[in-house]
Amino acid sequence: MNQIPLTAEGAERLKEELKELKYVRRPKVIEAIAVARDHGDLKENAEYHAAREEQGFMEGRIAEVEFALTNAQIIDVTRLNQSERVVFGCTVDLIDVESEEQVSYQIVGDIEADISLYRIAISSPIARALIGKEKGEDVTVEAPSGVREYEITAVHYR
Repeated sequence: MNQIPLTAEGAERLKEELKELKYVRRPKVIEAIAVARDHGDLKENAEYHAAREEQGFMEGRIAEVEFALTNAQIIDVTRLNQSERVVFGCTVDLIDVESEEQVSYQIVGDIEADISLYRIAISSPIARALIGKEKGEDVTVEAPSGVREYEITAVHYR
């Protein structure tokens, strides 16, 4: 079976999320189901159906996180050979050649990606274009929004 790449920091975040789901949220949902069940007829009980739906989503997320942690290849970025080459887990500072907009992304595993926190999945078009490149190189990215060109200004291993 293929291993799932995770940063050490991402693995810790997933462990915390799993703990929250199992020991805080799961008991609350079970309690909500019990309370809703006490309200009578389950066929027309919206609270019961909402709680059951939430339980289904939560159990699915628990299974997803457990699978990822069980099959993870955890990579500690701080222990990598710190060159100026872009590798999994590093943070890359970029300048959009056309607009001169600056942005930084950390390249992480698919399950820990969160664009709002500037963590991009290793499978994303921009990450695939960046991997193996070095500081000072220009990179052409074929993204769904069109072709973009970036210059790598720095590579960090934190």
